[in-house]
Amino acid sequence: MLLAQGEKSCGAELSGRQVQLIEGRRISHLVHEHESGMSGESRTTAPSPKVGLVLPGGGARAAYQVGALRAIADLLPARSPNPFRIVTGTSAGAVNATALAVHADRFRVAVGNLERVWRNFRVEQVFRADTLSMLRAGLHWLLAMISGGWLLPPPRSLFDNTPLRRLLEHHFDFSIVRRSIEAGYLDALAMSATGYVSARSVSFYAAKGGCEPWSRMRRAGEPAELSLEHLMASVAVPFLFPPVLLGDEYYGDGAMREASPFSSAIHLGAERLLVVGTRNEAKAPTSSPPQCPTFGQIFGYMLDALFSDGLYSDLERLTQLNELVDHVGPIDTGRMRLRRIDMFVLLPSQDLSEIARHHVDSLPRTLRVLLRTMGALNTGGGQLISYLLFEQSFTRELIALGYQDTMNRADEVLAFINGGAVESSGATAVLHRLGSRQEKRAEA
Repeated sequence: MLLAQGEKSCGAELSGRQVQLIEGRRISHLVHEHESGMSGESRTTAPSPKVGLVLPGGGARAAYQVGALRAIADLLPARSPNPFRIVTGTSAGAVNATALAVHADRFRVAVGNLERVWRNFRVEQVFRADTLSMLRAGLHWLLAMISGGWLLPPPRSLFDNTPLRRLLEHHFDFSIVRRSIEAGYLDALAMSATGYVSARSVSFYAAKGGCEPWSRMRRAGEPAELSLEHLMASVAVPFLFPPVLLGDEYYGDGAMREASPFSSAIHLGAERLLVVGTRNEAKAPTSSPPQCPTFGQIFGYMLDALFSDGLYSDLERLTQLNELVDHVGPIDTGRMRLRRIDMFVLLPSQDLSEIARHHVDSLPRTLRVLLRTMGALNTGGGQLISYLLFEQSFTRELIALGYQDTMNRADEVLAFINGGAVESSGATAVLHRLGSRQEKRAEA
């Protein structure tokens, strides 16, 4: 892992806009408590560390992130700018990240606009699932397979996500992202996509001056004039949505090959990271007899691995590096500098796959037929459903869950954003639960 914590990052100058973050009663109270033991002469407010926001992918599950952001917006003063100097996202997380960057000057406005879309989502706003479109796609696949590609070329994807392109084009003006950076409301926005030829995960970013490109094994960071094409490439889930041409290479979902999802935020100057995941890790192993998984279950498992495995691997590596730095102090080899990167992890308190199973009937009938054919409506098929369930009944429940989970840790979240120490970042607990589940499987 690069990590980083220390690879050389952008300059650490403090923007004047960041000072606004410590205004307001609740945050000022936290600062006051921190400084209360200091003498009057030495009581000076130290610059708050730059907080980076990491939003991994998750399809429809990313509605949970919107709820968490809504809670943070409610905890901050009404006119606060974006409290996260660096915002990075992958796949659906990149959509949420872009929404924050477009209105970086007014965090609550940005979250409100984002929530309005997610609360009223319908599948047809993301991909075509009407009878005619699904029938046309099915016939295309059938004729391509029967003819060996002679009558029709192989389809580019299972679904046509043109509706999503139109939705994002309507809501996002990418020129505003650059203006937000120039005005000092934001240091950087990054979104990841994976090249199908180079087999690299590339973090395309827009940032203030001083952020140099980077290149590591199978991953890189490249400055870009971010556009709708970059965002569509980041959300191009393999098999489901078509790849997107960027320059001279086709790109797909950024979660592929993204072994170090924290890397771009740290490269771009983040000194601590707030991570909002979309997978609950508290689920106990089932005691029911094993059954052969259906194709729908296997595909759901693949999507789960795609969106979450890199995140948890990076979380484990960064935790280990933090422990090393705590033990021996910061390390500077000249080429790489290791320093502590504090993390705060927000994860769902409930299994989103199980929640999804209660909302299956809200899906278009054609999509339900497809999922039933794949075996995704059987026991254990909730994972695939949860990634495709862009329906308001489901997204609203996830927004409410994300809001409540974040409010339950409100004081810790505020302290972390403001640069204070917190008793529990959530990272150690996540790794402990992962280890416990692996031990239970081994014993079984």
